[in-house]
Amino acid sequence: MTDKLKIVRTLTGKVVSNKMDKTVTVLVGRSVKHPLIGKVIRLSSKFHAHDEKNELGEGDVVEITEGRPLSKHKSWVVTKVISKAQQLS
Repeated sequence: MTDKLKIVRTLTGKVVSNKMDKTVTVLVGRSVKHPLIGKVIRLSSKFHAHDEKNELGEGDVVEITEGRPLSKHKSWVVTKVISKAQQLS
């Protein structure tokens, strides 16, 4: 009997919206080299992630992990808050 290691996808991004209940929208950016031209292009994707305690705000940098589907668009869970956004007073 062999134990298989489960590969878990994790991404790091910035919270751009927290208007939904227990859900945040995370913008994940990546840099890709264009195959023909060779120029580095910045691409981004938005993911809905589960925030159980509703504690995240816009501008926070978080780590999200892929999990089971929680709703139609939400299958990612916030696992760690890397840095909080600075509050303007």
